[in-house]
Amino acid sequence: MTAHENSVNMKRTAYHHGDLAASLLAEGLRALDAQSAETISLRALARAVGVSATSVYRHFPDREALLSALAREGARRLSRAQREAFERAGGGRPGFAATGRAYVRFALANPSLFRLIFTAALTEQDNGFAQRRTDAVLDITAEFAGPRDRVEAIRDWALIHGLVMLMLDGQVPVDDALIERIIGGPA
Repeated sequence: MTAHENSVNMKRTAYHHGDLAASLLAEGLRALDAQSAETISLRALARAVGVSATSVYRHFPDREALLSALAREGARRLSRAQREAFERAGGGRPGFAATGRAYVRFALANPSLFRLIFTAALTEQDNGFAQRRTDAVLDITAEFAGPRDRVEAIRDWALIHGLVMLMLDGQVPVDDALIERIIGGPA
């Protein structure tokens, strides 16, 4: 029997996917565009990228590990969107307001990913991801808004995050004028 035959003499082809972990993350992010994190399945992602379900476990030992990786990628994307908004606005107070608008817009454009960013860490044991995420948001607040104490930074974050959640949950209409009035600064 050759290396490309199995015990029942069926030909099999050598398969090399490339960067399977990256492909699974990309497919997971696409899936989050259409569904909630609760419905994401490792088997479905494996089918979507054309690999066996068992090959997924080499990169993500369970569903929670995949969701954790998706949450970390989402947090990186949110942070990048805020940083870019700050720079486009020219920094200072207008830049800080732009980071708030970027936060809201990111959440409204990526509701499942946004929710996952803030819920995945509640069940994971990923070397303090939740604390690092919180520290990163507060560091961004301090960097963009100038020197502020931690309580004031948390107050700013709570206001914007609360607005997002009210909009995502349909309690408050998604309204650009309302976002502007709450966040302030030039659009």
